[in-house]
Amino acid sequence: MEYMSTADIREKYLRFFEAKGCKRMPSSSLIPDDPSLLLTSAGMVQFKPYFLQQKHLEAPYVGTTTAQKCVRTNDIDIIGTTGRHLSFFEMLGNFSFGDYFKEEMCAWALEFSTEVLGLPVERLYFTVFTDDDETIEIWKSLGIPEERISRLGEEDNFWRAGPTGPCGPCSELYYDQGPEFGCGSPDCAPGCDCDRYLEYWNLVFTQYDGQEDGTLVPLPKKNIDTGMGLERIAAIMQGVQSNYEIDLMRDLLAVGERLTGKTYGENAEDDLSLRIIADHSRSVTFMISDGILPSNEGRGYVLRRLLRRAVMKGHLLGIEGTFLNEYIDEVVKLMGDVYPEIVENRELTRRVVLSEEERFGSTLRQGQAYLDEALSELDGDVLSGETAFTLHDTYGFPIEVTEEITSARGISVDLDGFERSMAEQRARARANAKDADKAWSTYGGVMSEILEEAGPTEFLGYAKDASDVTVLALAQDGKRVSELSAGESGEIVCDKTPFYAEKGGQVGDEGTMEAPGVSVTVADAQEPEKGLIAHSVTIEEGTVRAGDVLHAAINVPRRERIRRNHTATHILHWALRQVLGEHVKQAGSYVAPNRLRFDFTHFEGMTAEQIAEVERLSNEKIMENHAVRAYETSITSAREAGVIALFGEKYGEFVRVLDIEGVSQELCGGTHVSATSEIGFVKVTSESSVGANLRRIEAVTSFDALAYMNKVEGELKETAAELKVPIFDVSERTAANLKTMKELADKRKHNKQAATDGEVLAVLENVLDAGYPLVVANMGTVDAGGLRNVWDIIRARMAAPGAVVLAADNDGTPILLAAGTPEAVDAGFDAGAVIKAISPAIKGGGGGKAAMAQAGGKDVAGLDEALDKARALLVKA
Repeated sequence: MEYMSTADIREKYLRFFEAKGCKRMPSSSLIPDDPSLLLTSAGMVQFKPYFLQQKHLEAPYVGTTTAQKCVRTNDIDIIGTTGRHLSFFEMLGNFSFGDYFKEEMCAWALEFSTEVLGLPVERLYFTVFTDDDETIEIWKSLGIPEERISRLGEEDNFWRAGPTGPCGPCSELYYDQGPEFGCGSPDCAPGCDCDRYLEYWNLVFTQYDGQEDGTLVPLPKKNIDTGMGLERIAAIMQGVQSNYEIDLMRDLLAVGERLTGKTYGENAEDDLSLRIIADHSRSVTFMISDGILPSNEGRGYVLRRLLRRAVMKGHLLGIEGTFLNEYIDEVVKLMGDVYPEIVENRELTRRVVLSEEERFGSTLRQGQAYLDEALSELDGDVLSGETAFTLHDTYGFPIEVTEEITSARGISVDLDGFERSMAEQRARARANAKDADKAWSTYGGVMSEILEEAGPTEFLGYAKDASDVTVLALAQDGKRVSELSAGESGEIVCDKTPFYAEKGGQVGDEGTMEAPGVSVTVADAQEPEKGLIAHSVTIEEGTVRAGDVLHAAINVPRRERIRRNHTATHILHWALRQVLGEHVKQAGSYVAPNRLRFDFTHFEGMTAEQIAEVERLSNEKIMENHAVRAYETSITSAREAGVIALFGEKYGEFVRVLDIEGVSQELCGGTHVSATSEIGFVKVTSESSVGANLRRIEAVTSFDALAYMNKVEGELKETAAELKVPIFDVSERTAANLKTMKELADKRKHNKQAATDGEVLAVLENVLDAGYPLVVANMGTVDAGGLRNVWDIIRARMAAPGAVVLAADNDGTPILLAAGTPEAVDAGFDAGAVIKAISPAIKGGGGGKAAMAQAGGKDVAGLDEALDKARALLVKA
């Protein structure tokens, strides 16, 4: 069997199925176009509309083939502990949507395995579903001996989306690695938990529609859904025992060896850390490149956890400072030719990773403080499993790090309790897991039914503002209805429409639909299912039924304002990249008639100078009147032309490019002006943070920008009138006034805190005998700091060591201070006792030590009474 690189296997697979009539498709984003899924974890995800016959391949293709990037993290803590588990992997797949089926698929699988890969046929084993005699006969007809075909039950060889829906039997291909990998049992066979028989390809025959009563109804068209783990087959082809030892992963392990000085294979604990960092670095690179940013929920939390786990493992290996960008660079080098998005977003990925690593440093310190506190309060020599789990889950401390810290202090960790907490978390994760198998269920509901029945809506709005349309279906409160009458609201789906459905940040159009005797207000247009446009309507007059022909017309002035704002977002994006750097990527937007909002990746607040420069550059391009055009092309051609894909957005095979001549080229499906001068001008109204590594600017254009500037000018004129200066002198006069106010405030504060020599001399003329010199005085308007200053001055000027009891009025708040020298304290003075005794007079309380104590209260009128009590308490008769 010939050695074959990971890249060779990937390309040979795709070319093989291209030759069989399958269309090579690009990998879809890790952000699935499906709200039921957290991350793309299987190749079939992007083909759900095809499986459901909502989209169709055009001749001459009989199916599709892909190398799909996937992330699975349901059991993140297992990753790295075995040679098989990865968080990021590539799934090689081929799919048929009613064309080829079992016979072709089995024959091609055997052909690829033996003739392309060169796997010895005598080492191949096959499993089928228990009663799938048809597939057994197919394998036998291909020359596979019956003794190498096993029947397995539903758990292993029958795929279901759920209790009901599309399902079917599976046939899995296994490679016999030899008895040295086995468990030694005479019953060892494919399906055994040992490593002898390694499953490398799963063929799913989706041919039934499962019913609620358990019966299986044949589907109108039978589908093929296959998956071959690239890393797993690479391990077979390269003769290694672990996915981590294949060429691609070995290069990433080498990064860790270089950074740590350690050699993979010499120490089990070090090897575990090296594997985890190598694996997680791929997930981190691809997730950020697909628009996922670290956060505390959803996909962002998965990313943050992977990133922090990698950092902790690096610290365990003794790596000082930040280091993950060394891995990011290697991932881009190894895989960038196949996945160009990681090259395009390399700088962004590096900046996000560096920022997150630096932020995690403070979290590590917090975790250490939490652990130190827990250990200080420990009653015994065992740290609870719950505490260890909190360190793991909240602060990112791997259990081995906690054990290392505690063992140095002679304390062990309750590992059983820790595992119980971990098991509870896994159970919660599994209960909430959104696995790829559930992908089919998202197409339930009335809009899915309409899409399946009527097909996608033709959008006319790029070229037309109005058109006659035919009503295909109506809905109300989530249910199909036969008609909508005057006074009722609901949704209308038509064969075509000029109304833009809200997506890509652009709001949906408003307008009307009319016919003789019928008047309809359209308040919004949405895309509840991909390709289907639904109009949110209120029937003003008449009745609308399926089959009716209506004249649909958008609100043109409103659309014009939206178009200006949408094109402005692209110009602002360009300007931000010029001013802040190429790491800036659009991370979200909102385009309405009266304003725009633009979110972008950046790592600190913009300065006023940077905002002004972004405005200047943007308006320069607007005034230069650059032509704006949109055209459709393939995603491959767009990437080759350097067109910018919006961060986090998902694209199909064909895309719409917005070309602002001489400025930018970006993928965008929205509506736009035909020349930049139509925008008028753009004004940024605010810049703020919307999360870690994300900033937001808000802006207005055209007449809204003019209205904004008029409002600002009006406010400025009013202020100028109040200050009695010309409007261009407002800032200078305001600064001068603020300076004067600050000087007055500082002077007042100084006067409150300071005591003159004359004041101190005055109180020193009335020294009382308490067995030590004692001064009791009301210092007037002074704050607490001022009273302490008075004590410092009196102590320095007293002829002999003594004590004071002082009072003051701090803007209506009474305060008391008692203080004494060590000699006075030795002679019986106790400041704390004095304050406790006299503070009730001011309806307050306080405390302190024998040398100094103070109190605050509510009744300024009681200050003199408090001082009288002090004299009575301390002065000797």
